Parts: sequence; structure tokens; C-alpha cells
Amino acid sequence: MRRAILGIVVVMTGAGCAGLPHMNDRGLAPGGDPITIERSPSPYSEITSGPVSALVPDGWQPVPDSSGAREGFFASPSPEAWSRMDGSTEGIAATWVDATAVGVPSDFYYLAATGPLFSQLIHSAACRAESRRVFVDNLPTFASGSADSPGDYMARGEGTCHAGGRVTRWAYFVAAPGFGPVRQLGIARSGLYVVVAVLRDGRRAGEMLNHLIGETRFGDARIGDFVRAVRERRVTA
Repeated sequence: MRRAILGIVVVMTGAGCAGLPHMNDRGLAPGGDPITIERSPSPYSEITSGPVSALVPDGWQPVPDSSGAREGFFASPSPEAWSRMDGSTEGIAATWVDATAVGVPSDFYYLAATGPLFSQLIHSAACRAESRRVFVDNLPTFASGSADSPGDYMARGEGTCHAGGRVTRWAYFVAAPGFGPVRQLGIARSGLYVVVAVLRDGRRAGEMLNHLIGETRFGDARIGDFVRAVRERRVTA
């Protein structure tokens, strides 16, 4: 069990550890989706990589983030520094795991989502978690959950880091669809969704993080669609 969970976590957090991917002249990393950039009059551009899209502040460089079962992209004004994920560099990453390529039961994604995915931010000596909102938390059957548990989990967290001589604010969204209502949205073969963004702290940092996280789409579903699906399920249950 621990080996399966660790494998999922490595898939999600291994991005950038060996440097930036080499891209060809189409902006395509080996095995990855091409990145498209749609400019607008606003201070943001819409970045799309396969079924993933997000708003990114102008001037940030998008990079395909594909390694095995992980798909998506990250963007930052300093992509090499963002790869360290120590909270000192501004950026955003929107990634998902292709469950059909990993080949483990969906319940394991619940354990990965509730475990060490964000340990570099949450448990770093330079960073502090300030809030966490859990939208749904159904313990899988094999982990002592109810016999009919959908094994789904979805949460959003926020905090700050004092690293590299600067103060940054970060936020994340994670969803393990299991067999819950989120399974009907987004990317049919996804077992895990992760969005994490970091901005220099300031008066509007929280508002901007909400905007970046909220406008991220997996397939045709925004993050708010995932949240509404869970809330509507509670009302009708």
C-alpha cells in the first residue's frame, strides 16, 4: 500500500527535479501536449495544454509538465526556480494523473490526496499553513470507511512562506474523485487533480490566488464546478 501511494506522490511531485523538459519548436515536451497561449486585454493570458487550461499573469513562462501518467503544465516568471517548489518563487501548476496509466485502485488516490503531496509547503520550516477547507472526505472502504464509501476527497488550502528573502502566499486545490460526484466532471480517466499557485504576498495576493485557482479548468469543468457538484450531492443525499 505504501509503495502504491508513494508512486502516485512521486508522479505528482517529480516535475522539474531534473531540470526543465526539452521542448521542440512546437512547444511540445516529449510525450506531452502542445501549449497554446491566448492573449487578452486583461493582465492574464489563458494557457492550455491538452484538457487543462488556466489563467496566467502576463510575463510568466508556461512549460509542459508531462511525465508518465502526469499531465498538465506549470508557469512561472522563473521556471527553473519554480521547480524547487520551496515557496520562494511565484508560479502556478495545474496537473492531473491518468489513472488508466498508473493501474492502481482509485482508493489509493484518496490516500495520496490527504498525504504528502504538499509537504514541501505545509511542513517546511520556512512555510506555514494558515487554512484548509475540506469539501468532501469519504474514507475508502479498505481504510475502515463505510461499505458504500465513494472514496473521494477534495480540499483547498492556503498559507505563507518566508523563503529566499521574500514573503509569498500560496494556495492549492486537490481532488481525488473516487466514485463521488466529481467523477462525472472534468477528465474521465483522471484519478487526481492538483492545482497549486504561489504569489508574492501583498494586499491583493489572496484575491489573485482565488482567481487563478478558480479559473483553472480540467476538461470543461472549472474548480467551482467540482465544488458545486459536491455541495449539490449533499443537498440531495
